[in-house]
Amino acid sequence: MPSTIIFIVGPTAIGKTALAVKLAKKVNGEIISCDSMQVYKGMKILSQAPGLAEKRSARHHLVGSLDPEKEYNVADFRKKATKIIEAIIRRKKIPIVAGGSGLYVKGLVDGLFPSPKADLKFRKSMETIALKAGSGKLHEKLRKLDPESARLIHPNDRRRIVRALEIYNATGRTMTELKSQTRGLRDSYDIKIYGLIKPREEIYASINSRVEKMFKLGLVREVRSLKRVRLSRTAKEVLGYKEIAGYINGDYDLDTASVILKRRTRRFAKRQLSWFRGDRRIEWIDLGKTSTLAAVRKIAREVK
Repeated sequence: MPSTIIFIVGPTAIGKTALAVKLAKKVNGEIISCDSMQVYKGMKILSQAPGLAEKRSARHHLVGSLDPEKEYNVADFRKKATKIIEAIIRRKKIPIVAGGSGLYVKGLVDGLFPSPKADLKFRKSMETIALKAGSGKLHEKLRKLDPESARLIHPNDRRRIVRALEIYNATGRTMTELKSQTRGLRDSYDIKIYGLIKPREEIYASINSRVEKMFKLGLVREVRSLKRVRLSRTAKEVLGYKEIAGYINGDYDLDTASVILKRRTRRFAKRQLSWFRGDRRIEWIDLGKTSTLAAVRKIAREVK
């Protein structure tokens, strides 16, 4: 039987870390953070990285290990996470990948196909066609070349349609062909993906509560410290940095910063849910109907 790898996914503030820690203790596992921001040093509050008590309860990986001046992307994550997972399995433990970065989950599970560099001239020509005849014209062109990709991409999603056409133009091969030859963890391991969910109003209440707690923990102080560093392009995207920087720069008061951060975090959670709901492999657990402990017991039964 192939080794099992557990994924715990879902929107921000849903309780992924808390559940993963309890699960790790239950199944003798180690946790890999699947979060594009928790990997950075100096962002404990902004990224809501696991605290000291959680780290003592279960071993964590890819948390607070990268200088914020450095770039980080899905390819970097996949390379590091794969090595860590292999090491955990050699120690006869269960890897638990926990986080809300949907693209990182997909890159790890399904792999990354070789993607050509951007062809700005080709993109411009496609954009010209779209402006004259509409995105539907490009979608029809894609449907003739790559029916499967066209089925998965909405006719109005011009950016993704153009990218799919661009890949074919550069390689002579469709995205579907390239993806079919791409290998990820799913090809070598038993992958179990659990998604955590609650009623939307409960998620939003948790987000509001978390933001208020972040301020109490020293969010403004943390952002002031980061502003003295030449942050990488990816590090600057951490939710909360721009919102608090606006307050520090005098653009608005602290109450306004809090309102903006809560609103943007709710929108972020909504996007996360939309992404994960598109993956039919995810088994959803409603924490509005079952306790975290009951969810842990359920998962533990299914992986043993």
